[in-house]
Amino acid sequence: MKKFTTILFLTLSATFVFCQNNQFQKTIAPNWESMAKNYQVPEWFQDGKIGVWMHWGIPSSIDENRIEDGSHYGRRMYGDTDYDARNEPDRMRTVKLTKWHTERYGKPSEFGYEKFIKDFKAENFNANEIVKFVKECGARFIMPVATHHDNFDMYDSFFPWNSVKMGPKKDILREWKNAATKYDLKFGVSTHLYWSPRFFRTARKFQKEGTPEWEFFNMDYDSFEFASQDSWNEHWYKRSWDLIEKYDPDMFNNDSPYPTIKTGKGLGVKLFSDYLNRDLKENNGKQTTVLSFKDIKKNKAAFTYNLERGMFGEQQKYPWIWATDLSGSWFYRKNSFTKMSLDVLIGNAIDAISKNGVVMINIALKGDGTIPDNQIKMLSDFGAFVKINQDGIYNTRPWKIYGEGPLKIVTKRAGENLKKFSEKDIRITTKDGNLFAFVLAAPTEDVLIKTLHKGGVLQKKIKEIKLLGSDEKVTWQQEKEGLIIKNNFKKLPNQPAICFKIFLN
Repeated sequence: MKKFTTILFLTLSATFVFCQNNQFQKTIAPNWESMAKNYQVPEWFQDGKIGVWMHWGIPSSIDENRIEDGSHYGRRMYGDTDYDARNEPDRMRTVKLTKWHTERYGKPSEFGYEKFIKDFKAENFNANEIVKFVKECGARFIMPVATHHDNFDMYDSFFPWNSVKMGPKKDILREWKNAATKYDLKFGVSTHLYWSPRFFRTARKFQKEGTPEWEFFNMDYDSFEFASQDSWNEHWYKRSWDLIEKYDPDMFNNDSPYPTIKTGKGLGVKLFSDYLNRDLKENNGKQTTVLSFKDIKKNKAAFTYNLERGMFGEQQKYPWIWATDLSGSWFYRKNSFTKMSLDVLIGNAIDAISKNGVVMINIALKGDGTIPDNQIKMLSDFGAFVKINQDGIYNTRPWKIYGEGPLKIVTKRAGENLKKFSEKDIRITTKDGNLFAFVLAAPTEDVLIKTLHKGGVLQKKIKEIKLLGSDEKVTWQQEKEGLIIKNNFKKLPNQPAICFKIFLN
């Protein structure tokens, strides 16, 4: 074997290894400066544009007629906490749920959250059928929840409270991954573990030392100071790394906070850099994975920002995620459904894509592992739109200007748009030197795109315009006031929005 020398160059931003093939392979250092300098969003993510998130677990099997729990049944059933202190309506929601639980199942001291696990059976779960369905609806990647705040792992974990040892008695995550591989979709995982000690704060008074439940309810960690406890931060790291090692995800979403450099010895950024370095090592220095989380304060160059139920008013420099939910409460409840109409869902999705966003739509499975009919209908209708207009969606990039129109989107987390778009609301994407102009409501008159006026930011000449989903000839003219597309069509595509492909010289 040929001898070679390994030389380490330590800098603030990275470590470089001089390899046998005389190539420098970067290794990201466990600090935010290195992450920001070296993180690269892979092409498959930017090209794929649409993913499906799956919130599914113990809450999915609790009485489907339960009152509103905000996906936090496991903490609300034990009474109000500091979660609710700043929000009286939220506190009352917890009070009502505690009362409802007591009347329906008994006192929390007698019927704890752990007793619901036996009812979570997943008896009709078929990962292949679901993944095939979401792919037909436009998804190019999936991201099931691996662990929610309730500390229950949906996979074969070293932590004993998991779906293999109890409940479904299945490695749910493995079935998701196998199905994603079968249907050629990228596979992500989402962990919400870090909040867990705080999540079960009011359950603590009901636990007995020496019981299995002691571990489930995180009794060995301080529910107030866990973020400063080495034992908890190390436990979080080990569980997260175990998840990465066993399931090799194309995308890792950390939906909770993480150990900071100040109180958690940097185990958060260490996990994230270790995840990326693992990928770089396996792919000859090329990043193929996506790292996402919700920290608004960190440099967006260092990761992919997950803007849960929120939107951006302006185009973003770095790719980001618009995460929304069809179920209305993340986990399944019979009487819960999104307040967003189909036309608004489509408009919001195109708005996000035009601003360098990627769309992540959550579906909430029933306890038996099937998708509720109303979510099937919504996702199917969304998929029908995507199928017609896919040329203007997949593999596109933001243009110089995202678009125009009277509906103003406000930059805000937990504040996604619910208002209807009008035919004056236009969004633009680009691919292969051409433009795609989405009109976010069916036009009733000629379409005027002011952004594309003669002598403006569009410096190339327009050669031809086609309406996606139609063979009719498009009549147009470019004037000083804008690009005018005549509304003389015999029939428009039967969709909430339409898209014109603009061929440029």
